[in-house]
Amino acid sequence: MGENLIESFRKELPTFFKAAKEYFDGELPKKDYKGISGGFGCYAQREDDKCMLRLRMTAGSMPKDKLKFIVDSAKKYHISKIHFTTCQAVQLHNLGYKALTELAEAGYDYGIITRGTGGDNPRNTMCSPLSGVEKGEYFDVMPYAKAAGEYALTLIHQGKIPRKYKVVFSNSPKNASHATFHDIGFVARSDGKFDVYTSGGLGPNPRMGVLIDTAVDPKDICYYIYAQWKTFSEHGNYQNRGRARTRYLIELCGGEEEYKKVVYQNLADIRKREDLTLHIQPSVVIKTGDGTTIEGDRVIAQKQEGLYAVEWHTVGGCPQVDELEKLYETIKDFEDVEVRLGSYETAYIINLTASEAKKVLEATKDSAVVSEFEHSVSCIGASICQVGLRNSQALLRACVDAVREAKLSKTALPLCHISGCPSSCGTHQIGVIGFRGAAKKGKPAYQLTINGDHYQGKERFGDVVGDIFEEDVPRFLVKLGQTVDQSNLSFYEWNKKNPDAVVEVAREFLVE
Repeated sequence: MGENLIESFRKELPTFFKAAKEYFDGELPKKDYKGISGGFGCYAQREDDKCMLRLRMTAGSMPKDKLKFIVDSAKKYHISKIHFTTCQAVQLHNLGYKALTELAEAGYDYGIITRGTGGDNPRNTMCSPLSGVEKGEYFDVMPYAKAAGEYALTLIHQGKIPRKYKVVFSNSPKNASHATFHDIGFVARSDGKFDVYTSGGLGPNPRMGVLIDTAVDPKDICYYIYAQWKTFSEHGNYQNRGRARTRYLIELCGGEEEYKKVVYQNLADIRKREDLTLHIQPSVVIKTGDGTTIEGDRVIAQKQEGLYAVEWHTVGGCPQVDELEKLYETIKDFEDVEVRLGSYETAYIINLTASEAKKVLEATKDSAVVSEFEHSVSCIGASICQVGLRNSQALLRACVDAVREAKLSKTALPLCHISGCPSSCGTHQIGVIGFRGAAKKGKPAYQLTINGDHYQGKERFGDVVGDIFEEDVPRFLVKLGQTVDQSNLSFYEWNKKNPDAVVEVAREFLVE
């Protein structure tokens, strides 16, 4: 990232600090504060004297120095709530004025830019978390994701952009980063090029992305990022904030074909005016194994023979400070090791030898029990989020406790997605089972959706089944798991064989 750009962001910090001081002093209303603080990655929480700061981890990459910054900061400012988000960023919660402002500035010394992680800005660029080390990937998209993340930040100073602008990269059809349904997604191909999808998104009125080009040379990705931004700046809805997203562009342009024509024209105009060609050297892992091997439920063999990644998932994506410190102390002297954050609130520690992997497994032994269900996704929830409807984190914990008490098999339930409100920060719409915060008959409830899918070529948003009172959700999941276990099949086998069975189990819990 250019030093001039970094310094320009630093120079904007006093504007943020002034607004923060006025907010904490009770002089600036929460709504007005949000209009300023959001652009600096900060949002006031439900409690008036606390704020959240979102740290940008471009492409989900968290090298050891950034991990150390988070650990040291958490200890210095007594931060007890940390959250790995579905957008591969890190949120620090319950911050007062001193911690908030000092952390926002100190992060720059570690390459952590909070500018633009909220508000009407390019958000954290996302990427398949195991890109570069994953067996079977088409190619390593991480270098391009990082370059795109740096380029997208330059758009902050170029005028209006969508309310959120998410740039996403996928290294294989697993589509682990959901590149086919975000504002702009670059999907790797077997020939070393990208297919480009645009104008997708979750939340209210979700939409799958539109395939606008195929076999795009990776060096040309910035042209597409700029063209999509320019298309929105010319045709986007700036009057209605709820519709100020690129997923509404197709209708605003008069349909898919007309929309594509606008994008293609912008591409042609930009190519004539500017040189945005990237010149990137592929990254190469030169580290080798130690001659031993390791296997385990949380161990992933990398495509580099003798090297491994270890998966670490804390319930709800909320690691404890002592767990993060233990992880850092374990890996701090390991060569070429880094942490990668994924779109399911899971961390991966990559480039480990077998002996190093054993130590990381021990350091992260508090990981969720190895079952898909305990890897379920949840947004931060209404106890913290000022716009949230339901406490999704508390629901997930209650469900985990109930499932453990029922002693269900590890394959009885799938990974679930829980969002506290329609914003879909828990990505409920693409879950095999999804829950979205609601209210029914004056009581806390969740809307149940089923059979969502993110896999490339099979993408679909979940079907709405109905509403379940919050207090009944754990009982529903236990009943569902028991029904599956009685069949002696895994959930996925059972669900495929009995396509209407989830609805049948849910029926007794649905609110009339």
